Amino acid sequence: MGKIVSVFVVLGFLVLNCFANFGSHAQRLPDDEVQTLQSIFRKLNFRNGQVNQTSCTEGSWNVTIDDSNGSNFTCDCTYSNNTVCHVTVILLKGFNLAGVIPEEFGNLTFLQEVDLSRNYFNGSLPKSFARLQNLTKLLILGNRLSGSIPLEIGDISTLEELVLEDNQLVGPLPENLGNLKSLRRILLSSNNFTGSIPESYGNLKNLTEFRIDGSNLTGRIPNFIGNWTKLDRLDLQGTSLEGPIPSTISQLKNLTELRISDLKGSSSSFPNLQDMKKMERLILRNCLITGRIPEYIEDMTDLKILDLSFNQLTGPVPGILQNLKKIDYIFLTNNSLSGTLPDWILTSEKNLDLSYNNFTESSPATCRESRVNILSSFSSTGSNSVSWCLKKDLPCPKEAKHYSLFINCGGSPTEFEENDYEEDLNTQGPSNFGIVSDRWAYSSTGVYVGNESSKYLAANQYGLNVSGAEYYKTARLAPQSLKYYGLCMLKGSYTVKLHFAEIMFTNDQTYKSLGKRMFDVSIQGKQVLKDFDIMEEAGGVGIGITREFKDVSVNGSTMEIHLYWAGKGTNAIPYRGVYGPLISAITVTPNFEVDTGGGLSAGAIVGIVAGSCAVVIILLFILWRLGYLGGKNVEDKELRGLDLQTGYFTLRQIKAATNNFDAANKIGEGGFGPVYKGTLSDGAVIAVKQLSSKSKQGNREFVNEIGMISALQHQNLVKLYGCCIEGNQLLLVYEYLENNSLARALFGNAITKITYTFSLHLWN
Repeated sequence: MGKIVSVFVVLGFLVLNCFANFGSHAQRLPDDEVQTLQSIFRKLNFRNGQVNQTSCTEGSWNVTIDDSNGSNFTCDCTYSNNTVCHVTVILLKGFNLAGVIPEEFGNLTFLQEVDLSRNYFNGSLPKSFARLQNLTKLLILGNRLSGSIPLEIGDISTLEELVLEDNQLVGPLPENLGNLKSLRRILLSSNNFTGSIPESYGNLKNLTEFRIDGSNLTGRIPNFIGNWTKLDRLDLQGTSLEGPIPSTISQLKNLTELRISDLKGSSSSFPNLQDMKKMERLILRNCLITGRIPEYIEDMTDLKILDLSFNQLTGPVPGILQNLKKIDYIFLTNNSLSGTLPDWILTSEKNLDLSYNNFTESSPATCRESRVNILSSFSSTGSNSVSWCLKKDLPCPKEAKHYSLFINCGGSPTEFEENDYEEDLNTQGPSNFGIVSDRWAYSSTGVYVGNESSKYLAANQYGLNVSGAEYYKTARLAPQSLKYYGLCMLKGSYTVKLHFAEIMFTNDQTYKSLGKRMFDVSIQGKQVLKDFDIMEEAGGVGIGITREFKDVSVNGSTMEIHLYWAGKGTNAIPYRGVYGPLISAITVTPNFEVDTGGGLSAGAIVGIVAGSCAVVIILLFILWRLGYLGGKNVEDKELRGLDLQTGYFTLRQIKAATNNFDAANKIGEGGFGPVYKGTLSDGAVIAVKQLSSKSKQGNREFVNEIGMISALQHQNLVKLYGCCIEGNQLLLVYEYLENNSLARALFGNAITKITYTFSLHLWN
């Protein structure tokens, strides 16, 4: 029994001795490193940052917020015979840490990785990071960093990844970043950099990823990109860079993702991408590319997205595209593709958009909601079997009758100011054409970068106190192109109101409030908003604003409202895939009196003419009192002083439109002068009536017509666009109609007779 007790005593002594030795060799952080970390955490107000000498072994720092955000601290405890630890990785993502980034980071000289993405840091990027000569990753996406990138960053020879996307950095790109031979990833998108891409960046031969979307860089896309032969991904969307895409791009055989958009400069042929057989996502949008789609696309067997939209491509759709088994999205909209549309496209289960081309149909098609958007792809001269919605400019299949439009974009039916806004709840978006009866339709194109499952409808998910009408609480979105069409509309002038409210960012001091949405808007093919930022224009999020356009002409039967993302703004705040056009509601009302009975009666005509008499009498009386109706010359400045209640054109505009009143453009001769056909710089076709300013009758006719036509607003009346008064020229500018309707002819005769009768009584 005594022997057994002795054995236990010995064993106990050995165990205690082991613990004592373990304690004396515990893995600890040095005191100076503990103090540095405590100072950093205190300045950041990071509540989970309780640090001491044993924190590396306790693991109390690591906190998970979600799949992409949280904190992680990694230590290397192999120093001094496994007794000393040093922090090598600091990851603090999504904590909304504010203030400036502490300079003390530069004292943690063993750091290899720093990730401070999606916080609320402001100020400049600390120069002290240059002291971290073991640093391989510096990631600070989605903050408020301003100023320029410090030159000292170019001295971190070990740096492999530099990610500064979605900040407010300015100035030129530092040339000495080209000295970082180990650099693999450089992500600088969504900042405000200027100047060109430095030539020194041609030395970065280990690059696998380069992104510079949405910056104000200028100059040509550099030839030296051909040096980046290890490149896997290249993003050059929404810059001010000029094409053409350099031929050296053919050397980038390892590319899997290529995104270039909205280039300036002149057109060029399709770049040589023949050896890029690993390609998965190929986006060359609005790059001024001409010619045919190359057959070698078939060899990109892993291709999932092909976007060649908004170029100048010609020829047929290559049949080889149907052999791409992994393809999910094909966007070829807004080109000049022609020929017979292949049957496989009409029956495809893929998301395809071939709208706005010049195809002829191979088999009957119907207007339907589909993944295949072939809206307006067909020329109007195609087969009679072509459905109306596939024809150029969406001509009305029957008599046009609509004169207003109220849409709650992305929302349910609602009422505002006694107008009923129709619902718009279709969830489709990548390549969709949706029709709502014969009144309106929408067309959506594109897939979100970094989040291809993002939705195309938005709601007030952050509980914002949204001001204004109910329709501001929802919206329709698009990653690339969104078009609304007013269908079967009466000819005439309309007022278009576009309603916006930013509801996808927060109204607080968090990274979720730092998004910057920018897009362009065109109406009837004319750009009316450039780089439009809802939040900036409204003065914050959740604030409803309206942009009004008062004189939008419908000369056919369709009104088109186009919202387009040109690659600018953020695309990773509050998460990837939040960017592009957003609209809350659309209001369209006529600028003319609507005849709900279908025509004007003789009594209505007399009433309208009588109502216009006061305008004409006043104008004629003023001219007579000033002596302008006595045969003397009319001076431009004096006649312009009258309120003629119409638009004004310069003589230079009119001469340019009519080719200096070329006889070939003369389309008629009236009692008071010739009439010429012309085309304005925006493409509008006009008829110009030239009156003599020296004759008493010409002056009367000039003012008489302005007063009369300005007072008359009806879909069956020719519209007076405006006048020109320069020197001895008196010109009236009307809309040009190729074929006048019988109603217009009859009404015109009636007006002429009443007008001349009224004039005779006035002057006799």
